[in-house]
Amino acid sequence: MAERITGTPDEPWSVDRLGAELKSYIGRLGHLWVEGEITQWSNSRGNVFGKLKDVDGDTTVSFNVWSSTLSRIEGEFKQGDRAVLLVKPDFWPRAGTLSMVTAQIRHVGLGDLLARLEALRRTLAAEGLFDAARKRRLPFLPSTVGLITGRDSDAEKDVLRNAQLRWPGVRFRVEHAAVQGDQTVPTVLAALERLEADPEVDVIVIARGGGDFQNLLGFSDERLVRAVAAATTPIVSAIGHENDRPLLDEVADLRASTPTDAAKRIVPDVAEELSRIAQARAQLRMRVTQLVGREVERLESVRSRPVLARPETMLSQRADDLARLAARADELAERVVERSGQQLVHLRQTLRALSPQSTLDRGYAVVQTADGRVLREAGAAAPGDALLVTVAAGSVDASVTAVHGDAAGA
Repeated sequence: MAERITGTPDEPWSVDRLGAELKSYIGRLGHLWVEGEITQWSNSRGNVFGKLKDVDGDTTVSFNVWSSTLSRIEGEFKQGDRAVLLVKPDFWPRAGTLSMVTAQIRHVGLGDLLARLEALRRTLAAEGLFDAARKRRLPFLPSTVGLITGRDSDAEKDVLRNAQLRWPGVRFRVEHAAVQGDQTVPTVLAALERLEADPEVDVIVIARGGGDFQNLLGFSDERLVRAVAAATTPIVSAIGHENDRPLLDEVADLRASTPTDAAKRIVPDVAEELSRIAQARAQLRMRVTQLVGREVERLESVRSRPVLARPETMLSQRADDLARLAARADELAERVVERSGQQLVHLRQTLRALSPQSTLDRGYAVVQTADGRVLREAGAAAPGDALLVTVAAGSVDASVTAVHGDAAGA
């Protein structure tokens, strides 16, 4: 669709007519309610000239409050406040400026703000950004501490002074940022990005010395909260507001109640650490002394034993034992020999009692035939048989001349 063009190069509008047309067109908008953050509030001769910025975007418009209207407004307003204005757009042809003439102005209801924050809190909590398991431990002694705070603020002085009192050698890299107003979020995000990029920064502190609820809204901004959650460096929140804790406190790795408390959390107390070292040394010295004492007593106990006090007694005792054992062995050997001798005599006597020699000694003889058989019956021999007659001392050959026996006699 072709753009509609009014006027011609030969018959152009005058600037007066353009201004009048703009004023008429803008005037037809009437009154309307607008919500935003006051980024400028200047009182000049009873009239206020200010700027109102969108709470989520970067659009800014100018507004003014005439003294007649200002006298009817309840409450006080200042830069950083979130407000709702009833304005009527007005174009000033002479200056060629557009301004919003304010008829009413009021603070945004805290109930609305709290409801929005609570909804954002639930969303972030459901994503796990507040979980204790994802929070990181602070280093025991950081190489460099990053500090984000307002320029020349009490919070900066408190953190630096108290940290250096606890550990004089602590190093800081301070990044100044706005801690209230519309520049809070962008300047804190930029400072956080710079400190995150520094490899020497081991922990980052975001500090502000308290303030009212509306001044702390920037520290509940979703962009800042998500940036802190995504940071790789541990972050300490030291906003210092007990009643209305900003969301930064929930997502930070550690929440400090005040900037002074943050200084106590990020570095150890050198006096306490020296005291602990002294106590550890004393305990170690006591343990070593006790151990050495016990070992000395044990060594003295071993040295006082007779076997070490008089080592020759061990040899003499063993010599006596050896002599007793040798005497005992001799005695046992003699007993064994004696018993064996007695058994031998007994066996000899038994053998002699059973031996045919004793029978031969009494005058008997043993007669054997030629084939070596003992002749027990006279009938077993015949006249002319050769016989061997054994007597007590030697033997004789004999020949059978006749056989005498029961049968022969018969």
